[in-house]
Amino acid sequence: MRHRILAAAIGLSVLSIAACRRDMQDQPKYKNLRGSAFFDDKRSARPVVEDTVARGFLYADQRFLTGKVDGQPIASLPMPLTRELLVRGKQRFGIFCTPCHGLTGNGLGVIVQRGLRQPPSFHIDRLREAPVGYFYDVETRGFGSMMDYAAQIPPSDRWAIAAYIRALQLSQRTTIADVPAAARAAFESASAPGRAERFPVDANDWKHAVDEGKTDAGPGKEH
Repeated sequence: MRHRILAAAIGLSVLSIAACRRDMQDQPKYKNLRGSAFFDDKRSARPVVEDTVARGFLYADQRFLTGKVDGQPIASLPMPLTRELLVRGKQRFGIFCTPCHGLTGNGLGVIVQRGLRQPPSFHIDRLREAPVGYFYDVETRGFGSMMDYAAQIPPSDRWAIAAYIRALQLSQRTTIADVPAAARAAFESASAPGRAERFPVDANDWKHAVDEGKTDAGPGKEH
């Protein structure tokens, strides 16, 4: 009798374990954006806990992160101004900014020459007098028809671009007197290179070049 009771108990245990088996395709989890009847707001995705910081993204310096103090753009860089910073800024400016703003920041980039809206020149009084934090803020949040670049450009590179914009502004208003005396002779000599030709701004410049046989490149053509 005892053996029968033990066998029956083992059989029931095996059956109960089998009844609790869960297939791999039936997983107890929420998929992205799937609703939930458990929470009052019916959303499975829960709000991030307040003051949560993603690993590697603790920006305690608000001047560096926002470019502002008390809501106003800061007037100085939140890091040392170095040659390396300007070189980086020039590189990033060439990638992200020149299509609209042009190589010198005059607002005559190549897509503007093809008919898109022209941005203001960096060399107008309003932008020459703007604090450097203003340029960082525009890169971060966008302005007018300009989209924001917060997702494409990290904060350190946004500051590098802002610093380079300030260098461009200085470069377009210099005179020979601003050149160090030791290097001035090279610019004043007869063998010094002349001023470069003005960058073409005619929206149909590519057509003229094709007509003159200088190139076979045009919109939609590779070269």
